[in-house]
Amino acid sequence: MALHANSLDTPAYTVTDTSVIDFPAPELLRMLEDARQALTANPERAPQIALGFLKRIVSPPAVEAALARGGLAPWQKRKVERYLQDNLEHSICMNELAREARLSVSHFCRAFKKSFGDTPHAYVIRLRLELARKLMLTTEEPLSQIALSCGLADQAHLSKLFRRVFHDTPNAWRRRNLTEGHAHSERRTPGAPMLHAA
Repeated sequence: MALHANSLDTPAYTVTDTSVIDFPAPELLRMLEDARQALTANPERAPQIALGFLKRIVSPPAVEAALARGGLAPWQKRKVERYLQDNLEHSICMNELAREARLSVSHFCRAFKKSFGDTPHAYVIRLRLELARKLMLTTEEPLSQIALSCGLADQAHLSKLFRRVFHDTPNAWRRRNLTEGHAHSERRTPGAPMLHAA
């Protein structure tokens, strides 16, 4: 029997197991009604209520397996990724991210790391640095403006993070990659006229 707690818009505790405890129908209906009333009274506790319901009707090994998988549901991942892409240039608050996934901050952080392999903070930094590299190669904006466009405090902040992750300064990386890209494009188009700086 497959039970999908995320039908309640809660974390993706998906249990597919044959070890569901056999309850008489009236008892099962009573437990469902208890869960419904608890959700109505306190919707913020939906994950805990759903998990409590699962614990009552599924054997402990199945619940443990569900908890071990406990990452974000596909809809939560999509929503969080879209929010991050749309807001990289702004300050991103953990409460907002957790709200997008309809989870508490602590539960969101655990589920996020399980799904993305990184903490939310580290993942956002990586996205910002990838955007910075893209802008360095596709625009002529100064690094100070690129830093702001990526949601970083200033050029010094960009340089510090860039050196930590890529072991290079943004200026050196930009020069080298623009030069390599130019040389590569010249090699790919033999017979094309050479461009000389005026």
